[in-house]
Amino acid sequence: MKIYLAVVLAVAVGFVLAVIFTGKLIPFLQKHQFKQFVREEGPKAHLSKTGTPSMGGLAIVSATLIASIVLAICFGVFSLRFLVVCITMILFGVIGFIDDYEKAIKKNNKGISPRQKVVLQFGFSLAFAIFAYFTSGSFVETGNEAVFFAHSSIWIPIWDHYLDLGIFYIPWVMFVMIAFSNSVNLTDGLDGLASSVTALVAFLMVVVAHNGAFSDYPIFYAAIIGACLGFLVYNHNPAKIFMGDTGSMALGGGLAACAIMMKLEIILAVAGLIYVMEALSVIIQVTYFKKTGGKRIFRMAPLHHHFELGGMHETKVVRLFDTLTLIFCIIALLLSIL
Repeated sequence: MKIYLAVVLAVAVGFVLAVIFTGKLIPFLQKHQFKQFVREEGPKAHLSKTGTPSMGGLAIVSATLIASIVLAICFGVFSLRFLVVCITMILFGVIGFIDDYEKAIKKNNKGISPRQKVVLQFGFSLAFAIFAYFTSGSFVETGNEAVFFAHSSIWIPIWDHYLDLGIFYIPWVMFVMIAFSNSVNLTDGLDGLASSVTALVAFLMVVVAHNGAFSDYPIFYAAIIGACLGFLVYNHNPAKIFMGDTGSMALGGGLAACAIMMKLEIILAVAGLIYVMEALSVIIQVTYFKKTGGKRIFRMAPLHHHFELGGMHETKVVRLFDTLTLIFCIIALLLSIL
């Protein structure tokens, strides 16, 4: 019962804080000209969004960290591993913040260069991967006792086997961290899309984390749920504020870091399959465009723009992706218990 209360409180506190912080942040960002600059090559319907305050991720990150850390301490489950997950979320948020700040100062949508972004992601993910290599693990019930599996292993669902990657666990973790931070970032392209999808994915991870006998990480994911829902109050269509790279990069880093510590990276990938599809659509589009001298597979990438340009209203695309995410979460839950 104790963990259930902690989770409920984390959602509630995260929600209230996100609503308060976002409400205060909107006029501040408007006053200091931290606004969105929509790329001209994007959907024409998005040009009207130019000037909408960005960097709303500051509210999401703040609400998540305050709610999760305070409640983890209150319920006696705060640990070094929990703190490192929180720090990792901050560091990836910093990458996004620098990018958003550059966009605001230069009044365009380019931000920092892809190379600069990758270098920062590489450095932060490497530091986390080394920490995870020596400290991550998972307790699994076998008979009447809980067995701790190797820190350098990953759990393979259905097979229900822990595969020890040895030293190659470090590049695996780096790949997961960078892939998720970028994928969530690419998903943040429609009003309410990234925040609603992430709330659903985080809910699934709360359930799976609790089933895995973890008492701290469900609080972190629950705080993300509350923060995303609180932000969604202002971010639903028509959005009064965008989370920007500050929010999407932080959410991607936080989601991945927490899953890695629990050996649930594959479950997270299944639940967050929308993130994967968004990223793959960009990779496929760019590769095909270069190989064919300008031809395209999708009308526009990331994938949500493909549906938009096909005539589907933005709100319907968000509902479609939310529905698909709910289905993917159910599949992930089934995989975790089979």
